[in-house]
Amino acid sequence: MAALLHWLQHETSGLLVLCAAGIAALLVMIIRFRVEPFIALLVTGLLIALAAGLSPAEIVGTAQSSGESLLEDGFASILGHITAIIGLGAILGAMLEASGGAQLLTSRLLAAVGERRAPLAMGLAGLVFGVPVFFDIGIFVLAPLVHVVARQGGRSILRYCLPLVAGLSMTHAFLPPHPGPVVAAGLLGVDLGWIILMGLACGLPAFVVAGLLYPVWIGNRIHLPVPEEMLATADEMARERAENDRPTPGLGAVAVIIGLPMVLILGGTFGSIALPEGRLLSALTFLGNPTVALTIAVLLAFWALGTRRGMTGAQLSELTAGALRPLGMLLLVVGAGGFFGKVLAETGVGDALAGSLQATGLPMLVSAYVISSGLRIAQGSATVAIVTTGGIVAPLLASGEHSQAQLALIAVAIAAGSIIASHVNDGGFWIISRYFGIPVAEMLKSWMVLETILSVVAFAMAALLSAFAA
Repeated sequence: MAALLHWLQHETSGLLVLCAAGIAALLVMIIRFRVEPFIALLVTGLLIALAAGLSPAEIVGTAQSSGESLLEDGFASILGHITAIIGLGAILGAMLEASGGAQLLTSRLLAAVGERRAPLAMGLAGLVFGVPVFFDIGIFVLAPLVHVVARQGGRSILRYCLPLVAGLSMTHAFLPPHPGPVVAAGLLGVDLGWIILMGLACGLPAFVVAGLLYPVWIGNRIHLPVPEEMLATADEMARERAENDRPTPGLGAVAVIIGLPMVLILGGTFGSIALPEGRLLSALTFLGNPTVALTIAVLLAFWALGTRRGMTGAQLSELTAGALRPLGMLLLVVGAGGFFGKVLAETGVGDALAGSLQATGLPMLVSAYVISSGLRIAQGSATVAIVTTGGIVAPLLASGEHSQAQLALIAVAIAAGSIIASHVNDGGFWIISRYFGIPVAEMLKSWMVLETILSVVAFAMAALLSAFAA
């Protein structure tokens, strides 16, 4: 028994077996026994730490002091970075949803490109409105507009809904303030400005292929009419909007609120590269902090989309509380993932895995993508795939010298892997099927393929850019 423990805790092969067993246990708990990912990550991290020979005091601290423990350090290291960003992003998205900003944006895009190019308008609406709102909220808000446009166009609903969900998926996977890219940035130590830049550079070409070209091709081969009950719901929501006596927000206000945080964050990131020390750099650094930038945008939204349009303080408070309510489990999953990563780093599993990956000759970018893709296909959650992969990859990067651009591209590769091959174990699969009336077989032929194209093209762009990143 002592020899087995020594092998597990000190030999490279034993540490690799320990890592593989931990990940296998994590997947079995989530897939077979339906354990919440937060609990599964926490239990797996504790078991790996104990099996690797760490003392209870190192793992959880003592009754008198737990502040220096692996458990608390793991949670704090990631939640301290992302909690405010994700919370503020959720509030910003809720304000844009409640104000009618999404409907305004979509109607203006339709007017600009014309009815014949309605799929392009749907894709651009998903792309722009997807920046501040979560994936499922974007579908809920914009689905009725898709139903109406598809009825007017008389073509398969796939031609109209797939561009929309491709835009929402791209922003959700690659751009802050969405949880995936924010978590990846926190785990890998990347400035969010670089995440935005590389996310756009890799995500936009992927969106063009998966969200604009592929829907036209598949829409000509699979004809699905808009379900009658969906049209009835769309008409009812249109009547409710017409009866709402609040003034419609201006397009300029919506555009500024969506774009301001990204501009400020990018200004802070690249101001530190291009500008000398001084007041201007200090101001850009402060305003470009993601929490500060999103706070400014939220306050502006409270005024421009809220009080200016007749909303009371009580209504704003209720809207804010509703936006923050669903974030509890998400943050717990992310925190447990931070702990899981700390365990891998502390036990030496990360160093053993790094040596094995280097021996295979695979670049870190490819390894990160493969790990994330495997986790995504196995258990369905993009967030769990990113959190787990980030926890595995972060210790491997600590010993090397990587620029911010290189780290951002690895984060993009992880995010790209986390969306590949969406199928029946993914909640988003069923949301799309329900809201657009697409049977399972057609979902596998359309949505699953779209997500795979989005993933592969984004990864290919990251691999291409990594050849030039310094």
